[in-house]
Amino acid sequence: MRGRGWTGGAAVLAVAAGLVGWAVTRRPAAAPVAGPQVRTTTAPVARGDVTARVQVAGALGFDGAYTVVSRLPGGVVTAVAAPGTAVVRGADLFAVGGVPAVLLYGTTPAYRDFALGMSDGADVQQLEQNLVELGLDPQHAITVDGHFTDATATAIRRWQKARGRPVAERTGQLPLGQIVFLPGALRVGEALVQPGGSAGPGAPVLSASSTARVVRVALTASRQATVHAGDPVQVSVPGLNAAVAGTVREIGTVATVGTESNGQAGPATVPMIVTVTLPPGAPVLDQAPVQVSITGAQRRGVLLVPVTALLAGAGGGYQVAVVDAAGRRLVTVQPGLFDENAGTVEVSGEGLAEGARVEVPAS
Repeated sequence: MRGRGWTGGAAVLAVAAGLVGWAVTRRPAAAPVAGPQVRTTTAPVARGDVTARVQVAGALGFDGAYTVVSRLPGGVVTAVAAPGTAVVRGADLFAVGGVPAVLLYGTTPAYRDFALGMSDGADVQQLEQNLVELGLDPQHAITVDGHFTDATATAIRRWQKARGRPVAERTGQLPLGQIVFLPGALRVGEALVQPGGSAGPGAPVLSASSTARVVRVALTASRQATVHAGDPVQVSVPGLNAAVAGTVREIGTVATVGTESNGQAGPATVPMIVTVTLPPGAPVLDQAPVQVSITGAQRRGVLLVPVTALLAGAGGGYQVAVVDAAGRRLVTVQPGLFDENAGTVEVSGEGLAEGARVEVPAS
């Protein structure tokens, strides 16, 4: 774990300032000090490890955004994948005039017919790789090198047969529009043309995303320097009993200022994207609110108290009320790392020791 000096002081200040009135209205006095007027109990001062974690709100959705256009000859749209459908390699996206457009994986768009005699190219190499991945080259005759060969044509004929095409249509060729290259599996968001409508070359037919899950977070700009791409996080997802692991993929560099409900300017934020893999059987959620626990610096073997034990000092700073056989006394402490998940904070201060009992609000 990288130590990044995430002291948590700002987080502690925000939490301590928000504690119920008993914490901010009490003031230190000469020891021993009279007890508070609200119900309290005590908690032990523990020694252990602390990891700075903060909770931020995010939205669970799907990665990427694609508009799928038709390159088939113009005609009547006869089929469209339904919204919410996951379309994988070799499956139909839509059909025009009964001719389907099939999804294959690749980053170079399909822009020409595929047939013997065509020039070499990245699009040919993508086609060959997909034919191999679909199991259409059982004799391993294809060399995935971007050169369209007899073996490539044979694999296409084998594919056309498997898809139920008549013998006369098993040509070993693929006219423009019959395949669509996109980076991976798609989740259909919306059908932009319904069956019975018309679509010509270049017409948008579907809007879609990838099937990969991501969480989008509006990260306050003040935390930008404390979070890095590659950092681990934990994501609490509705419907799951345990948080799932995620990884910060990217953090934006351009901040935007939002507007609060009262019309005032909100804090500046930058976009953060977290990748996450949900367990099998997880509910299919899109734009669902989630909580992201960001992990920061870590310290070992330090003194820990519940954050609710912190009291505002009369002259600034923080104190805790130690309760023992001699009574109740206030001890000035210096907060360190704050773990919002555990509700604990690292403290140091003269007169504070492991095993001592500190005062906290009764639940």
